[in-house]
Amino acid sequence: MSVPDDDADIEASRAPLLDHLVELRRRLIVCSAALVVGFVGCFLISTNLFELLLRPLTLASALLAEQKHGGRGSFDLVLAVTGVHHVAAAPQKMELVFTGPLEFFFTKMKLAMFGAVVLTFPVLAWQLYRFVAPGLYRRERKAFLPFLLASPVLFLMGAALVYFIMMPFVLWFSLSQQIESAQFSVKLLPKVSDYLDLVMHLLLAFGLCFQLPVVLTLAGMADLISAKTLASGRRYAFVGIIVVAALITPPDMVSPFLLTIPIYALYEASIWCVRLIEARRAADERREAAA
Repeated sequence: MSVPDDDADIEASRAPLLDHLVELRRRLIVCSAALVVGFVGCFLISTNLFELLLRPLTLASALLAEQKHGGRGSFDLVLAVTGVHHVAAAPQKMELVFTGPLEFFFTKMKLAMFGAVVLTFPVLAWQLYRFVAPGLYRRERKAFLPFLLASPVLFLMGAALVYFIMMPFVLWFSLSQQIESAQFSVKLLPKVSDYLDLVMHLLLAFGLCFQLPVVLTLAGMADLISAKTLASGRRYAFVGIIVVAALITPPDMVSPFLLTIPIYALYEASIWCVRLIEARRAADERREAAA
């Protein structure tokens, strides 16, 4: 696609400001309607969603009870979260509390809103793309679509890491701090709102950190950063990832490493993505020079 054709494509999409505002209003109405439908649907099953989020807690509680009775080691947690070691249900139910009359109701509303955003993200992202697409060159629209698909996939990968691996480790560590003696007992009685805040915090933190390849690749496409710069800054990036992981994860010995390893792997993948973009750009320049 030649530059004049791209310019003609942009000129054909020009419209008065009022038309852009009308288009923006239409896109916002669609997004709002999608969010409302998603919120209502998620709120109707919010109790089931909350029970689903409690799975890591019940797994950690059951494994801790098994370790106390059987004297098994903490390495069994690794086997349990990977499905190698089967953990029987805990002999006692894990209790969560709420201290305000409407605390659990508002917790379910927050969960429903969070679920609605996640559920309707494809609709929101597509409406955003359709609004900005007329102002992009054709080659830019083609380049933007893969990132539109990769972003939710990477977010779900980060969320899966939290749900299946990170949360059981964090909750097992928290439950292991309980004290039971003849004189007194110190037990963990988490509030439903605090538990949801912890889960949402980790899901958002890991999901956003997993967007690193998207951000760096887009920066490479905009010629804001090069693969050589990324490669030469590996050691600084590794230290920065460790610091960020320590800040956004709970204060235990395992959680920062669970975030550092995949994020650094994604950083290395970003270098290769930027290299591919630079190689393609150089090939296009040679082709245009030859023409």
